[in-house]
Amino acid sequence: MILSPKETVIAYRCPDCGSGIMSVVGAFALSGDLIKLKCSCGGSELHISRTSDKKLRLTVPCLVCPKPHNYVISQNTFFSREGVFTLSCTVSGLPLCFIGTKDAVSDALDEATRELNALLEDAGLDGLDEIRENSETSDPFDASIDDIIRYTICELEDEGKIKCKCPTTAVADYQFEIIDDTLRVYCEKCGASVTLPMSDMAMAHDFLLSESLELT
Repeated sequence: MILSPKETVIAYRCPDCGSGIMSVVGAFALSGDLIKLKCSCGGSELHISRTSDKKLRLTVPCLVCPKPHNYVISQNTFFSREGVFTLSCTVSGLPLCFIGTKDAVSDALDEATRELNALLEDAGLDGLDEIRENSETSDPFDASIDDIIRYTICELEDEGKIKCKCPTTAVADYQFEIIDDTLRVYCEKCGASVTLPMSDMAMAHDFLLSESLELT
């Protein structure tokens, strides 16, 4: 496969059936509002869309988390021809998406398959379906409350769903701390914050399902 200067190969693994999905994406296709890369099983799809500042937002299905991950990268990174660019789960660290040349992406997907199989064996699981079942009833790969909070804040920030006192042109710096049974999420730049109860894993999973966060 010979790619034109403005084409790249992207791949991800379907969390439902375990298949690796690979496709060529060109700059012309990205001129539209949204690209969907779907698994033939119908269980998952990866979305690519443009942001207002002409970067690319990728919504990638995750093997362990209940929600897909959102990433924002530059078009230069997306169409780079040097090796492979990998996007990983912010909770488990598992590689989820690969972008680059056909050979590099194929090799990365194969290596990720070997790593996943080793992880499943170490965890005593038989397949991806058990990972999904465990993620619905317990912490994915024993993620801590801190990991879940950090993941949720990163996801909400990427989606532009955290509001604070910073001007829209400024870059906020969101942090958090847990004191006793309380979670405080705050912005280092403007000092705005919100305090929420956080006494156990059930509350952490409730926080994981947050649609937005407003700091005052």
